[in-house]
Amino acid sequence: MSDSRRRKPPLVADKRYGGKPRAKPPTRGKKTARKGSGGGGGKRPGPPRKPARRKSPQKRRNPMVAFVLGLFGWSFGLIWRVTWRLGAVTVALVVLAAGISGLTMPPIDDLYDGRARGSVTILDDQGEVFAWRGDQFGGVVTADTVSPHLKNAIVATEDKRFYRHWGVSPRGIASAIRINLSEGRGPLSGHGGSTITQQTAKLLCFGQAYDPEEWDSEAAYEADCRESTLLRKGREAIYALGMEMRYSKDEILGLYMNRVYLGEGTRGFEAASQRYFGKSAANVTPAEAAMLAGLLVAPTRYAPTNDLARSQSRASTIVRLMEEQGYLSASAAQNAIDHPAQLSKRAQDQSGGYFADWIMSSTPDFLTSKTTADVILRTTLDQRIQTAAEDALKWVFDQKVRDGSEAQAAVVVMSADGAVRAMVGGRDVQASGVFNRATQALRQTGSSFKPFVYATALELGWHYNDIVEDTPLTINIPGSGPWSPENYDHQYRGPVTLEQALMKSLNIPAVRVADAAGLDNVRKIASDFGIESDLAAGPALALGASESTLIEMVGAYAGILNGGSSVTPYGLQEVRLQGDAEPLMGSEGGIGERVIREDAARELIYMMRQVVTRGTGGRAGLPDREIAGKTGTTQAARDAWFIGFSADYVAGVWMGYDDNTPLTGVTGAGLPAEIFHEVMARVHDGLPVHALPMLHPAPEPARTIADNGRGGSSGGGGGGLETAIERALKDIFGLN
Repeated sequence: MSDSRRRKPPLVADKRYGGKPRAKPPTRGKKTARKGSGGGGGKRPGPPRKPARRKSPQKRRNPMVAFVLGLFGWSFGLIWRVTWRLGAVTVALVVLAAGISGLTMPPIDDLYDGRARGSVTILDDQGEVFAWRGDQFGGVVTADTVSPHLKNAIVATEDKRFYRHWGVSPRGIASAIRINLSEGRGPLSGHGGSTITQQTAKLLCFGQAYDPEEWDSEAAYEADCRESTLLRKGREAIYALGMEMRYSKDEILGLYMNRVYLGEGTRGFEAASQRYFGKSAANVTPAEAAMLAGLLVAPTRYAPTNDLARSQSRASTIVRLMEEQGYLSASAAQNAIDHPAQLSKRAQDQSGGYFADWIMSSTPDFLTSKTTADVILRTTLDQRIQTAAEDALKWVFDQKVRDGSEAQAAVVVMSADGAVRAMVGGRDVQASGVFNRATQALRQTGSSFKPFVYATALELGWHYNDIVEDTPLTINIPGSGPWSPENYDHQYRGPVTLEQALMKSLNIPAVRVADAAGLDNVRKIASDFGIESDLAAGPALALGASESTLIEMVGAYAGILNGGSSVTPYGLQEVRLQGDAEPLMGSEGGIGERVIREDAARELIYMMRQVVTRGTGGRAGLPDREIAGKTGTTQAARDAWFIGFSADYVAGVWMGYDDNTPLTGVTGAGLPAEIFHEVMARVHDGLPVHALPMLHPAPEPARTIADNGRGGSSGGGGGGLETAIERALKDIFGLN
């Protein structure tokens, strides 16, 4: 029997070589007959085959279309091949340039303070800061030393992906271009899309230092560094990438925090924190950190010293950004919004603007405007007295000057040794960098000059009770003809004492006394007391025809108070460099040489005391202490003065118009005396009472002052210049 019908196993070779497995044998079932035989045993017929489809003939493409499509495909392929190769080369060149740039960058410590000039910090008499000039740099801060709130506020505001990019943010640039175009600006105008790294690159001016020979000023240098062009943007991106290769993220952030300008002359967050809050940047609260970060967009506009409410509003926006980015909890953010940052008292006071300007202008340039170091100026300013002067002037103008008036005023308060304690140079009491009427305005002094006429007479030996005629007087002035002075009220009183003449501010007696004492002598006494302006040559000198500044006049009156010695008004006590213990220079003012005898000065103080108690200066008096002084009103009331003193301080007030328009209804006995009263009342509030150093000599027989033959009635009685000189020599040298 044959086994040919058995199913043979598959060959081993089929498995080894991966041949197709054989088809499974058909399922056993009913056998079918072989084809062509009568019996079964043949293959089972398969399923019927479908008739084969006839292939349709291929449709031929238009040759022109085929050519265009082929050309397009070839061009696109060529462009793609060229583009990616150029892109790769460009990226390689940029990376190479950034790497070279990074390798040439200096150590990080050399970049923190990039100021081209130094700063000036001005201290008051107690050593407290009250003014700054130049670029302030409070010291180096780092991302680790500042408050975490400040670091977070800066990142949230300026570059929320700072710690995730490589120095350039394509997403930020694209967003900035879209916003600029939507707002109708050029793609590079307005929003820049710059990262903190790119902003730091601009602050460093891509490593190019300031050269005064290349730029007209530091401002021009900075403007050039901030210029926005495609070329600049490319350079900025390369330098930013180089910085990312050279420095760490925190080091870049530290550079940014030290170099950025934050208003009010502050460079860096430490200086700004000290300026606005009186504390280190390490200790700021979330509200204060948000306010500081808000300065980055526009430091002058958002400076809290300019508009605190606007600065607080901007800070609230930044607090919300910090909350959105997870730097603050909802409760902490709400607390910062409900309790916004406030200026420190020192930043609020704003006192001493005119004073600081005067100090800067009277100190050598190499220590102030042109300094390249950080300079400390300690001054004589008393901020309590400064505030008193400002408040008094403002109160009088608010209460007693009509609305719309453009009249101006100035105030100076000084110690008897010439130390200036307060200065207000105009009605805008907190102004700075403007015309200072206390030191720069040369104005006729009027009757406020008369004390120097009587100081000359007293020095020559006359006394308060000597007689001078108040009668019509005409003097022939060579080259000008006859001159006939008149009293303010156009009346004559006949014989009057020197005390009465000064007390009532009579013009004719003053001219007679000056003429008898000698105009040259009067001019010398006034000059020695510190009035350095050109003094009139004729007899009108006695009536204040000469011009002077308020600070000169107050300094001259200080010489009377201190017993007859000249003073040089000064405001600077010492100059030193920041960090140095030894001063570079000290005060250049103070008491100088004696001008008149002490007895003469004490007698003059007595006479000036009568001006306040019984004469034209009644409104200047204080109820609780002795005040002496003198009024002054010039021709047509273009200037009105009151200058006087207590035992402790000298103060002077000038009032007038900048364009010499006559004052309406104002004399020295009016508003200037009232301003003086308000200033001195505030200055002396709470101080112990001291008596004026007056001398009331024992009455002597009255003598009549002659006219030296210039005309007018002498009234008899002898005296005259010759007799006065003899008496002065006796007093000085003990002659009999």
